[in-house]
Amino acid sequence: MPSRPDVAFGDPAMSAWNRGEGRPWADAMSHALAEHYGRWTVGWRWAHDEGDFDGGPVGNWCCPRDSITAPEETLARVVAALCEWREWLESLAGWFDAYPLDLTEVEDQRILWERAARNLILQVTDRTGCGSGWYGHCHQVLTWFLSRWGVASEVAEELVDEAIGGRFESWTGPDPVLVDDVAERLAQSLRPDDGARSAGPVPDHLERWIAVRATVPWHEAPDGGGDEPVAPSRDGAAEDIRAFDGALDPARARGLLAALELLRADAASGALLDFELLQRWQRYVLGTSQPPPFRDLPAFAKGGRERYGVSPDTRARLDACLAESARHTERPLPLTARAARAYLDVCFFHPFDDGNARSAFLALLFVLAREGVALDGVSLLRRVAFQADEPQDALILARYIDIHLAETRRNSVPLDS
Repeated sequence: MPSRPDVAFGDPAMSAWNRGEGRPWADAMSHALAEHYGRWTVGWRWAHDEGDFDGGPVGNWCCPRDSITAPEETLARVVAALCEWREWLESLAGWFDAYPLDLTEVEDQRILWERAARNLILQVTDRTGCGSGWYGHCHQVLTWFLSRWGVASEVAEELVDEAIGGRFESWTGPDPVLVDDVAERLAQSLRPDDGARSAGPVPDHLERWIAVRATVPWHEAPDGGGDEPVAPSRDGAAEDIRAFDGALDPARARGLLAALELLRADAASGALLDFELLQRWQRYVLGTSQPPPFRDLPAFAKGGRERYGVSPDTRARLDACLAESARHTERPLPLTARAARAYLDVCFFHPFDDGNARSAFLALLFVLAREGVALDGVSLLRRVAFQADEPQDALILARYIDIHLAETRRNSVPLDS
């Protein structure tokens, strides 16, 4: 348990503690609960109003600044929030099943779909209090409802988006006419074939990434405020590892810190980034006696929603991609773009049986370190998921790196001063 400083909430020391200790501890608790009980637990911090995540149904937790106090009291809040979230999920399941719906008979059942949707909107408004961002959870609940009755998930997302149409607002409860209109639009938009899925082959998200990778306008990535080396005022990567990974498992943190030290030595020597280098670090990340091998079977991530194929040349293709992380004088790309691309290459090639997110994070840090750059914060670069087939995700990650790099430059002392 981190100890909250005895300062006013508006004191900069409180913000620094929340960023450096409080939030990483809460993230680690979320990770531990999900590993122990399952993925359903991840909503335990979805608090009312402007908590850790806006507009949720949970009242027993707000955010580390407000909810972390004495250890026993804090852990009791975690338990209460988790049980509250579970109770809400079970009540939603009951409301979903209140009507015996069948997508193939939607033409005869539209009034039932409409009534169910209207009831769910009202349940969410009552539960969340219509505070900041409450409509995000309303969107989620309606999507779950359609998926429960056979609507394909991607279709459900689109139909709910179209029905709401951006008309729900923070801090404002919808009037009855608007609720009725959203429910009616949603029911009227359903078609019997909305549950149909493609009968084609299972997609290979590695191939999708390689195709997307070639189309991303990497040269448009922000440049991080220049190409000069920068020494941070504090070691953001090491601090995040000690706070987040250390809360999960001290041995995990020690292994990752050892890998961080090794990668910095490799960067100082000008090493080339390839799978063999990743292997050297991953041995410490996973605590294995031998460097872990390249996977020989298809890999899965994001709860099985992404599948990464494997073939005899997959490792060679990864090495070719990682080689592009080096500075190229004839075809220069911003450092932020090259670091983001290396991170995503490791994510979607998924070379190891375990620990690929940590390996991707280390690859990003290596690309920066090789050019004399380190960061004083990494909060936007970890515990964030990116999609293999979403081109905008690549530039979003590059912008995240740029934000941290620009902040580091503002806080640091020039190396030649």
